[in-house]
Amino acid sequence: MHNVNIPPASELPSAGRLIKSTIVAAIAAGVILVCVVMPAEYGIDPTGAGKLLGLKKMGEIKTALAREAELAKDTALGDAPAVIVENAPAGAILTHEMTVTLAVNESTEIKLKMNKGNQVQYAWATDKGAVFFDKHADSMDIDYHIYNKGTDQKGGGILTAAFDGSHGWYWKNRTAEPMTIILKTTGEYLTIQEMN
Repeated sequence: MHNVNIPPASELPSAGRLIKSTIVAAIAAGVILVCVVMPAEYGIDPTGAGKLLGLKKMGEIKTALAREAELAKDTALGDAPAVIVENAPAGAILTHEMTVTLAVNESTEIKLKMNKGNQVQYAWATDKGAVFFDKHADSMDIDYHIYNKGTDQKGGGILTAAFDGSHGWYWKNRTAEPMTIILKTTGEYLTIQEMN
């Protein structure tokens, strides 16, 4: 048998005190939701406290990344290309230079159709400021394969296709003014296309 010490009824909180405590807890939870959670998760800041705490920017970045991921997924699932530049025989070495202009908060994607193991030497640069980029690939069997992503004013190197499919770059202009991106490619690919 356990020896249990039951407190006397006089030490237990009254029903009125429990109701007051519940109301205070609900108000505190509401304040935390509006001042911290909404700005940090969704970029919604009705009180302005999220901006003061630096949480609003974090929420805006999260929602922008979620939209970009959804856009990249939709594009990978078969949206029609805006421009198909070439359809070359396998093994051909192609060279292209493509220029795209992005308005504020606008994005674009350029993809190369490549076979596994093919290589492309590439270089891209913006005329104004850094741009968000996501170098990735997809195929009929693979929805999304990331090579790398980040924010920079230029990039370059050699892209080696990890599998047969579409390999390329997604860019989003997060600056306060329009920018132009120039992409130069040389290597083994079948087509190069800008996706909208």
